[in-house]
Amino acid sequence: MLLLLVVTAIAIARTTDLFAAVMLSGIYGLVSASFFVALDAVDVAFTEAAVGAGIFPLLMLVVLGVTGRYEKTALKPQKAALMKKVAVVITMVITGGLLILGTMDMPAFGDPEAPAQQHVNIRYIEQSPEEIGIPNMVTSVLASYRGYDTLGEVLVIFTAAMGVLALFSSQLFVTRKLSVKIKKDDMHDHNVLRIVSKILIPLILLFAFYVQFHGEYGPGGGFQAGVIFAAGIILYTMLYGLDKARQVIKPGVLRVLCALGVFIYGCTGVVSMLSGGNFLDYSVLASDPIIGQHLGILVIELGVGITIAAGMILIFFAFSHQAESQLGEE
Repeated sequence: MLLLLVVTAIAIARTTDLFAAVMLSGIYGLVSASFFVALDAVDVAFTEAAVGAGIFPLLMLVVLGVTGRYEKTALKPQKAALMKKVAVVITMVITGGLLILGTMDMPAFGDPEAPAQQHVNIRYIEQSPEEIGIPNMVTSVLASYRGYDTLGEVLVIFTAAMGVLALFSSQLFVTRKLSVKIKKDDMHDHNVLRIVSKILIPLILLFAFYVQFHGEYGPGGGFQAGVIFAAGIILYTMLYGLDKARQVIKPGVLRVLCALGVFIYGCTGVVSMLSGGNFLDYSVLASDPIIGQHLGILVIELGVGITIAAGMILIFFAFSHQAESQLGEE
């Protein structure tokens, strides 16, 4: 599997066909997910499959609608092109050397004497069933013990979505008529895709809800569920068009939902403080600490799922709107 990952990465770097690069990146994500499954890291594999082989290729496809399929190379003298390649190689070697040098101070990979193996892992493994009371230990770590980190990751997605919206026109939030007439032979004659999508998309959305509320007992949670839900809406948009998707779920509503998820997460921490505990200490949310942990994890996972789903859909809508605008100008 590692050899296949290396070969795929080299193929991505070598190809000038950006569509092929996107497809290869999806293969890379799927192989990475299989690799993590072989290592018994099922939650990580689930995330990699949802992001690397799911939402990422879909987002990149709409980006290609803006940038074009093939890499544009400027006509330069042969000597100048050679010097540019040499400069790139030198920069990569220096950067790689510094990164390798930086790892020298870290414990060896898999070292049982590493600090993390001495008390942190032992605490999570031995105490989380009693303190958190849920079967999935990964959810205990990400949603409770490392609640600050997960909040930061959600804020990163929220910031990325707002950044993309800031770069593109606010016309995305204005109800408009079809600015680009889709040719009849583009998607309307693809009856197989349209019929299969009517069966598949509801199942994708239903599976997203299952992943959302089953993360305490198995692989999954708000992040994976949000990505899967967004993938279902994005698939609908790619098959039926941006304007029909905007009628199903309006960009203005998505913008509110994107902020609402972060607000729910943050308010859970504030309520914990007002109840006499620390920020994001869910044990004080109910008379029974275990019930409090369950309640807090359920609420913050809901916030994560809302922000991730709304953020991914907003990013896709923004790029789709930009691609349609460019096509209309042409």
